[in-house]
Amino acid sequence: MPLISLVRHGQASFGAHDYDVLSGLGREQATAVGVELGRRGLREPHLVCGTLSRQRDTARLLAEAAGFKEPLGEDPRWNEYDHLALLDRYTDPDPGRRADSRAVQGLLDRALAAWMGDTERTGPTGWAAFAGGATAALAELSTTLGQGRDAVVVTSGGVLAALCGALLSLPSAGVVALNRVTVNAAVTTLVVGGSGTSLLTFNDHAHFTGDRRRLLTYR
Repeated sequence: MPLISLVRHGQASFGAHDYDVLSGLGREQATAVGVELGRRGLREPHLVCGTLSRQRDTARLLAEAAGFKEPLGEDPRWNEYDHLALLDRYTDPDPGRRADSRAVQGLLDRALAAWMGDTERTGPTGWAAFAGGATAALAELSTTLGQGRDAVVVTSGGVLAALCGALLSLPSAGVVALNRVTVNAAVTTLVVGGSGTSLLTFNDHAHFTGDRRRLLTYR
């Protein structure tokens, strides 16, 4: 049965002028997860990512480290939501509270929950459109994989939370909880079977243990 490895991008540049750039640590994380995926012996892996710079660069570094030769495909449905827009829309705009990553995580939890509960926002900027796009991208990918082929998708924490929440039929609070704990460059594995696509593992980051513990980050 085909396996789909969903990889969260490496650490972005929190607090920098351009958040959508891998940090030095993020580049190390991307290489480390590539080594790990190369070790797993995936079968002719189809490689795809979103169109954000941090996703593309993670995918390229990952592929180089793993030895994947398949051309990289891109699909904007794997992109992350705009976290800054959510913070502006649903939380206190005080910039001082956004200087610390831990404080931002609390604000983001509130904003994400408010977004999911915002039934008046039904257009392309609504939660339903975001989650539905990710679900459709996964369904399309699942149907294109043959029995002897796997896939690697480089995406983001919000997409992972939305997909796993849907697969497990979680309430909104569960989706927020998953989003909060996603590790940079961790691997979530799905299996495509006769009864559909199922979750095997979530947020696997064993490649950041032991002497590589320093590579473990959440933001």
